[in-house]
Amino acid sequence: MKESNTKADPAWAGEIRTLYLSGAANQFVLYGNVNDRLLIPAAGPEDDSGRLGNLFEFLQVRLLKRFEVVLSYDLGTGLKVEAEGEKIFHQWPSARQSGALPRQPWEAIQYLDHFLRYCVNLRQLRHGGGTDAEGGALAGRNLHLAIVLRTAHLVLPRVPSFSHYELNAMASLVRSWSMETHFLEQNLAVFLISEKLNDLHSLVATNPRAAVIEVPLPGRDELAVAMKGFARDYPVALKQFREHPETPAERLAGTSLGSVESLIKTREHLGKPLAEGDLAELKKDLVERDCQGLIEFVEPHRTLDDVYGQEAVKDWMRQDIALWRQGDLAAMPMGYLMCGPVGTGKTYLVECLAGEAGVPVVKLRNFRDRWVGSTEGNLEKIFSLLHALGRCIVFIDEADQALGRRDSGPNDSGVSGRVYSMMAKEMSDTRNRGRLLWILASSRPDLIEVDLKRPGRVDVKIPLFPALSAEEGYGLIRALCKRLKLELPDACPADVSDLLPAYLTAGAAEALSIKVYRQVKTRNVPAMEALRDCLDGYQHPVDPKIMQEQIDLAVKEASDLAFVPEVFRPGRLALLGEKIGTKRANYT
Repeated sequence: MKESNTKADPAWAGEIRTLYLSGAANQFVLYGNVNDRLLIPAAGPEDDSGRLGNLFEFLQVRLLKRFEVVLSYDLGTGLKVEAEGEKIFHQWPSARQSGALPRQPWEAIQYLDHFLRYCVNLRQLRHGGGTDAEGGALAGRNLHLAIVLRTAHLVLPRVPSFSHYELNAMASLVRSWSMETHFLEQNLAVFLISEKLNDLHSLVATNPRAAVIEVPLPGRDELAVAMKGFARDYPVALKQFREHPETPAERLAGTSLGSVESLIKTREHLGKPLAEGDLAELKKDLVERDCQGLIEFVEPHRTLDDVYGQEAVKDWMRQDIALWRQGDLAAMPMGYLMCGPVGTGKTYLVECLAGEAGVPVVKLRNFRDRWVGSTEGNLEKIFSLLHALGRCIVFIDEADQALGRRDSGPNDSGVSGRVYSMMAKEMSDTRNRGRLLWILASSRPDLIEVDLKRPGRVDVKIPLFPALSAEEGYGLIRALCKRLKLELPDACPADVSDLLPAYLTAGAAEALSIKVYRQVKTRNVPAMEALRDCLDGYQHPVDPKIMQEQIDLAVKEASDLAFVPEVFRPGRLALLGEKIGTKRANYT
């Protein structure tokens, strides 16, 4: 694996080279961004250019160039001997006798195992000089051999261990190539390529003698080098960035190189140059397409100035954002938990926080799947993307449902427990501090595993509450009506104050303001009259008992009592109950 200009290779390739040359590993499981286009550096250190190719081409050119025999297997094309090694391979008598190479997985794995054991036996023959009748010129030689399973997850898929004995036998054979002494003494390198680690059979995915290597999405430096080549080959598409190709590289970090190449080729064909204003929207589209619907970007069009009330919370968040911008990360939280009754604006607050910070918000969508290992594989893909994006907020709504549980019983085959384990590991990785800010939202924080809420994963727990008084409720409705261009008096009239329900949440106030707007437009009445009509006979959308329980939970979860209004603090809830008791009758 010795190559010139190895400094131009990505870090994962250098790790493979070190492990192989040191004898620490001869089997490598490559997962992650394995289907992307890769930048293949030029051989000479004086040339910083290169070309694009797939992962197999990269392995051939950068890591396996001096290997005498390279065999690859793909479920579609079957077993193949790369051209440079055909002459040596066909000195094997079985290769000459068998004719066509096998295409079926079980036959191909057996065939490869047979060939490897033949080479091991040849190495152990010490006759030399080609005197051995069977080995010929190969006798006594320690051939450099490489095997590449290009779609390993299709050849050796994850299955329940108690079934599919043929798959288990295949996985056991492949695993043995990294464990048996005579294979370790052979100059042998085995590569198993799978997009998702959790799609692989557990015997090979968890093999302690194999090195598991993640191929990440291209970083800014890789993209910048590729952009130089694109600027040369596609002058129209990159007309504005010809002198500064690092600009689109910086803005498009987190996208695959193949997607960027496709975009630039399309723009070149259409004669439409890329503009700097296009990059944010293009990145959003490319990333969502690459992730196949597992995530979505939330566009932050608001700031914390758009949040009504919650002054203590907003002050704390602004302090954190100031530290983030300054790069002072020692006091930067790893994550937030937004808790409180339904409708109190948890999602809205996250959008405002993101707009204030000026970073993208990535919202996890339904990554759970019914197929074995697929849910875990989806999480792998999401984590890989998050690492490539740089600074961003990761938002998990309904966290009590999405994050899994340590022990959820036998009904989900352990999927929930594995999701919990993967999320816990990722959220506590201190390397993400200042890069990823996790925000969980839930009206039932008591259902989130305690370990996921501990400091080091979630450092700040922010409770959100409904309006505490008629004046606050009216102010909330008035602010929302103002956005709809409806003017209400500054002061709340007495007759309206008596009609305002207790526990008015932001969600309920928004629904009321829309109803008021509808009445104004359809009945042609003043806004205040429409508000009175809407409040008369108002039915609260959430049972007040449930609302009270969720308020109690939010108070208990708060990481700082400064976030809790005085009236909700311990010892004051009973007094609050007396004050609002008469109003409960209005909507129960």
